[in-house]
Amino acid sequence: MKLSSQEFRNWDNKRITLLGMSGVGKTTLAALLPRDQWFHYSGDYRIGTRYLDEAILDQVKLMAMQHPYLRKQLRNDSIYIRNNITIDNLGPVSDFLGKIGNPDLGGLPVDEFKRRQRLFRAAEVGAMRDVDEFIVRGRTVYGYPHFINDAGGSIYGLSDAECWDRLSANTLVIYLRADHDMEETLIERAQRYPKPLNYEESFLDEQLAEYLADKGIDGAGDVAPDEFVQWIFPRLLEWRRPQYQRIADKYGHTANAGDIMSLRDESDFTDYICAAIDSTGG
Repeated sequence: MKLSSQEFRNWDNKRITLLGMSGVGKTTLAALLPRDQWFHYSGDYRIGTRYLDEAILDQVKLMAMQHPYLRKQLRNDSIYIRNNITIDNLGPVSDFLGKIGNPDLGGLPVDEFKRRQRLFRAAEVGAMRDVDEFIVRGRTVYGYPHFINDAGGSIYGLSDAECWDRLSANTLVIYLRADHDMEETLIERAQRYPKPLNYEESFLDEQLAEYLADKGIDGAGDVAPDEFVQWIFPRLLEWRRPQYQRIADKYGHTANAGDIMSLRDESDFTDYICAAIDSTGG
């Protein structure tokens, strides 16, 4: 969807999809908006609570079943385990993805890692296809006039047919582009706190092979999981950047993520979106 800045200001039922790397400020930007006016749709929350709920629970139960006491209680239905995922606590989704590497260091075998990645990708497709339904539900059921889709950082990997044709038909797509300084901050953060990541499989295969060769490691089972994430993150950033931009050029507009921290309220948010539209051809 392409709009002029004036059309956006006059839009009675604003609908926005935020695109960009995890950490650039998508959730921060959404939090500026009045909660009684904007329906905040979190793609990762929908993934965790709808599409991966059982898979995440199965992993927890599998670990619990290794403990004799917990195994007995679960088999007798004396206890039960459930997820407690919230928009502010998406840890179970991240933990489910896991990291490639040595099992003794918390790593996953390549085949299991890829299985979870594929499940996540299918879940992401489902969550983005649900956006249309939640736009309607947000307005007609809950009474929110406006809608913001806080999409995950790996959404760039979905095809136009799977995702972008639909999202762009119903929402204004805004790519929050990180400048050089912000990218350096994201890289430093990944070095300090290496988190599980979602990769396109072709990218992962290429990078893993290069990592093993560079480090002189025989197989992925000997990889230190955190060290691999620290190594691959800058390359992932480089890989994603042009793909985000392609989507923004074709379907939406580009905004400078570095400006987000100076915004204070919905009025600033509106000016920010309008500036992005004007600067990228509204």
